[in-house]
Parts: sequence; structure tokens; C-alpha cells
Amino acid sequence: MSHSCQGHHHHPDDSHNAESHHHGAQAQGRHSHDSHGHPDHGHPDHGHHHHGGHSHHLGVILSERHFKVLRWVFVLTFLYLMVEVAGGILSGSLALLADGFHMFADSAAIGLSLFAAWLSHRPAPRHRTFGYQRVEILAAFANALLLVGMGLFILWEGYERFSHPEPIKASLMLWVALGGLIVNMISAKLLHADHDHNLNIKGAYLHVLGDLLGSVGAMVAGGLIWAFDWRWADPVMSCLIALLILFSAWGLLRDSVNVLLESCPSHIDIEEVRTAILSFEGVQSVHNLHVWNINMQRMLLAAHIEVSPEAYSGETLNRVQNALKEQFGLSHVTLQLEVIPAPAA
Repeated sequence: MSHSCQGHHHHPDDSHNAESHHHGAQAQGRHSHDSHGHPDHGHPDHGHHHHGGHSHHLGVILSERHFKVLRWVFVLTFLYLMVEVAGGILSGSLALLADGFHMFADSAAIGLSLFAAWLSHRPAPRHRTFGYQRVEILAAFANALLLVGMGLFILWEGYERFSHPEPIKASLMLWVALGGLIVNMISAKLLHADHDHNLNIKGAYLHVLGDLLGSVGAMVAGGLIWAFDWRWADPVMSCLIALLILFSAWGLLRDSVNVLLESCPSHIDIEEVRTAILSFEGVQSVHNLHVWNINMQRMLLAAHIEVSPEAYSGETLNRVQNALKEQFGLSHVTLQLEVIPAPAA
């Protein structure tokens, strides 16, 4: 039987599936023991039990503090993008225009993240058993596409400008770029503490870092133009900014696509998970093993494990569940025990 860490069909919160899995196992001459994290309760007519060990709390996409941080960053970015676009037009600097355009993409992306956070607080319909948690991933995917489009546009404009350099007001370019640097440093400081814990915060953080580097690049180009009249420095710096934007977009695009495809999280070794399950006494084999993300905060696992008659108990379920949570950081573990009859004497 093949094993995969994606493409599951077993819903970890659906107790009805436990019944169907149980009957299927009986048809094959086995008994099943399914765990969905409920208090122990018996079903004598079916001969199986449910045992607890995990939480069904779904949480929200962003905490109130994250929401306020993104809102402040959105306001700062939106206000200064107008300054940068105006400064780029008045000074003739492509680097400033590129940074202003990037800030526009930032404000749109952060606005999308705020919308996702607002939507996550809305009551979910009954048929959406995980609520709106995947909205976070869709927003992050859209953010990544915005970054890719932005990077490609700047590369093309930089190439055109390099072939036909235009006069630039270096002093105005320097002052506007300095203001952009200050704004982006404030935004980066606000986002830094949580950028490793939430994909939308990470997306906003990458946007801001790209802007910060863009402001530094615009200042360097402005200094070279002011000191030596090297007008080619402006399109060259614009192309460097574009490459940085594309580089930052790649990681975000990869992470969001992996979640949407329900791939095994990149930091989880599926064979290591299998070995950990098989290490328990009485566990004979593992199949239908799946590990996937609902969002970047919640990793789920579902598996069928075959055990000897002596290990067919709620105690085995709880021990395996707790060990998997502690070792791999899984927030939700669904296991179904299938007992292997002892060989006839």
C-alpha cells in the first residue's frame, strides 16, 4: 500500500467517518479503534471506543495585536507611497517610482491580509468545519503573485531606462528616499517580532524589507547621480531592487502553494513520523499516514495503525497521540487502531 503525506480524505473532526472506518475494518476481519479527541465513551453496539487527546479549538488567523500592527503598517505604507510616486515623477527617478510602486503593492497586500483577518472572525457556516482559516493562505498566495508581477515590471522598465537614461533631480531623490527608509524601518520594527509565526505577518514583513532595501538603493543611486552624474545608476539600482523582490516572493509563494496542495510541511520528515509511531510496543504497521497544514499555525495528522490484541486500547491511542504532538508540534492527531488477530495455534 502506498503512503502519502498529502491528498487525504479522512476528515479529522468528523466522528461519522469513525463509524464507516470501523465497519470497513470489521469487513476485513479486524476491529478498529478510532480517536478523535473526545472524552471516552462506549458504543457497545459497534464494539469500539473514542478516546481523547487533542483540542478542536480552531483559533483565528490574526490576534488583535497582529491586526493592530498590520493596520498601522498599512496606514504608514499607504501614506508614504503617494510621496514616493510624486517624488519619482518630479525627480525623474525610476528607483523612486519602483519603490513607490512596490509600496502600493505592499499596501494592497497588507489590506488583503487585514481583510482575511476580519473574515476569520466571522461565524463560519456549518459546512465549513475549519472556518475561514485557509483565507490566510489565499491572501499570502495573492501577496506572492503581487511581488512577482512587481519584480518583473521593474526589470522591464529598468532595461528600457538603461537604454535611454533621463535627467534626474538627485537632491529631491535623496530626500524622498531617506523618508521612505525611515517609514520602512518603523514598519519593519513593528512586524519583526511575529514574522516567523504568521504567514500574513511574514508576507507583510518581506514586503517592507523589500521597500527598505529599495529606499537604501534609491539613496545610493541618488548619491552617485548627485556626485558624479552617473544617471545609469538609477535603472541599475531599480533592477537590483526587482531581483530582491523576486527572491523574497519565491519563499512566500512556495510556502503558500505547499499549504494549498496539502503537502507535508517542509520541516516534517514523514518517515521520521512513521518511525516514531512504530516505536511503540504493540504497533505492527502504519498506513494511510497523512500530515498537512490547515494554515501555518495548525499541523494535522491522520493515520491507521495496526496493533496486536494486547495494544488495542485507549491507553495506546493516548500515548501515541501525546508523543506525536510533543515531538512534532502537531495540533491535531487522529488515529484509528486496527487490531491484528493473533495467529491460530
